[in-house]
Amino acid sequence: MKRTPRETTDSARQIGRRSLVVGGLFVATGGVLAARMRYLQVERADDFRMLAEENRINIRLLPPARGLIFDRGGVLLAGNEQNYRITLVREDAGDVDAVLAELARIVNLDMVALERARAEIARRPPFVPVTIADRLSWAELSAVAVNAPALPGVTPEVGLSRIYPMRGDFAHVVGYVGPVSDYYLEQTGDTDPVLQIPDFQVGRNNVEARLEHRLRGSAGTKRVEVNAGGRIMRELDRDPPEPGADVQLTIDAGLQNYVEARLSGESAGSVVLDCETGEILALASAPTYDPNLFVRGISTASWNALNNDPYRPLANKATQGLYPPGSTYKMVVALAALEAGVLDIQETVSCPGHMDVGDRRFHCWRRGGHGRMDLIEALAQSCDVYFYDIAQRVGIEAISAMARRLGCGIRHNLPLSGVAEGLAPTMAWKMQNRGSAWVVGDTLNASIGQGFVLSSPLHLAVMTARLATGRAVQPAIIRSIDGISQLPEPARDMGFDPAHLDYIHRGMWQVNNDRQGTAYGSRVEVSEFGIAGKTGTSQVRNISAAERASGVISNDDLPWERRDHALYVGYAPYTNPRYACAVIVEHGGGGSAVAAPIARDILLRAQLGEVPPPELYPASQRRDIEQLHRELPILPTPPVPTGRTVRSQA
Repeated sequence: MKRTPRETTDSARQIGRRSLVVGGLFVATGGVLAARMRYLQVERADDFRMLAEENRINIRLLPPARGLIFDRGGVLLAGNEQNYRITLVREDAGDVDAVLAELARIVNLDMVALERARAEIARRPPFVPVTIADRLSWAELSAVAVNAPALPGVTPEVGLSRIYPMRGDFAHVVGYVGPVSDYYLEQTGDTDPVLQIPDFQVGRNNVEARLEHRLRGSAGTKRVEVNAGGRIMRELDRDPPEPGADVQLTIDAGLQNYVEARLSGESAGSVVLDCETGEILALASAPTYDPNLFVRGISTASWNALNNDPYRPLANKATQGLYPPGSTYKMVVALAALEAGVLDIQETVSCPGHMDVGDRRFHCWRRGGHGRMDLIEALAQSCDVYFYDIAQRVGIEAISAMARRLGCGIRHNLPLSGVAEGLAPTMAWKMQNRGSAWVVGDTLNASIGQGFVLSSPLHLAVMTARLATGRAVQPAIIRSIDGISQLPEPARDMGFDPAHLDYIHRGMWQVNNDRQGTAYGSRVEVSEFGIAGKTGTSQVRNISAAERASGVISNDDLPWERRDHALYVGYAPYTNPRYACAVIVEHGGGGSAVAAPIARDILLRAQLGEVPPPELYPASQRRDIEQLHRELPILPTPPVPTGRTVRSQA
């Protein structure tokens, strides 16, 4: 049907309007899409770029190299060694069991360690790496790296692990490190992210623990690109970790080794001090243990063996052990009496072998007595009755005040675990702690280092250094940290009357060098290296009146744990005191027979810088001394590595 011109015109108008509407809709839609595209691509570009990068890039922590520990001469005491290991990240691994099964096909995995790792994987957040195996060979590490595409979430790594080259010689000084445990985190409240690094090690005791935050260093970071399977494709950049501070101790490794060797076979402790500076040159406790056992986590069998040993190798007897100091305390009593003006050097005291106080009899160690004694003789021959007498004059308050002045009964500030305070008792202390009043008998017991008095070898070494020099020597065990000196200021003069100190010195000289001195058998034949000292024997059991009447049982006839402790303190050389030493041998018997010979050898080794030659000993002892030194487990002089080549690999 043919359209009229009007119909054609109307139809054209309708088509034009519709075209305009449709076109407008297209333009509007395009504008909206363009605006949206601009919003997404321009205004939100940074946000989406970050999301994309986060899906592709991981940030990993880099462990710092732990600071090195050296002796005073640069001998390495605690270092770091390479450790090849394999870690796994649960969120990247997917099927953990399947990955571990494939890994076990490639390398030999310890089943106990593997079960421990499974438990750790379940406990840790999914993004935290967990060590599956360590101490691998290079061949094993290479095999894992070659098979990396089949092991999602698994990373072969080269880390650092602590090592103690001197083994047991420094266990009670340096201490050891161990893995970070939940108990450690709970006790310390430490939130340092570096503790989340697999197998990160922290100090557990002694210097390693007390200087943990100086030795630890700070973690670094690295940004790595990973694929969809969680495998690392390439490293993008890194912020290197900051290594821990290097620590230099005051200890002499050679002397420390000699002291440990000389104490071997005993349950004993010893401290050697530099009288001039207060530096601790040796601090030994026997028996010792190998701290390397603790680095990876000690086995139950090894732990039980150490823990059940009656000689207590884990205890630091040099600083933690507290013992009645016995007759080594008599210098404290003598100096207190002299400084208080209640003792005249010229007067003598008669010793019939005992002193009666009220209804109680206090005995001298020599059953028949010493006769009349002056101060120097009483020190040389260790007459108990003499000190009973002067102790009553000066009183316990002055005695204990002098003890604290000389460094006993106080806690010395050293970065070691469990430094004991000791005890210099007073009347108030007994009332507060024992609920009873002080009596004269308590003073008499204290005058010979028994009763309530307790000291460690560290206390006695400090006491000896202060007596030898008259200065307030402060013990120190850290020589420097990152090259910055940590030593105390020079010791001040303590203000003692030089004549009073001279009396003490002369008495201590005669202990070793007078024929009637209790340590005459431990004399030195060459006066240049002469030693002044004091023996001590402290009882660990009560001797009944019946036993005393019938004859005191010899230590050799008693069970080991009921025998007396043997003690000795001394300094050398006598004319110019440089070294002070204290030795205790638990249940060793007599101080003159057991502790004094050990201390003599130690003081000679300190003066000479080498094993003492037999010519310094009495002729009758030289053959035995030569044999002793041949049998001692003395190490050759250790090397002096810098450790820097290890550190640079961090």
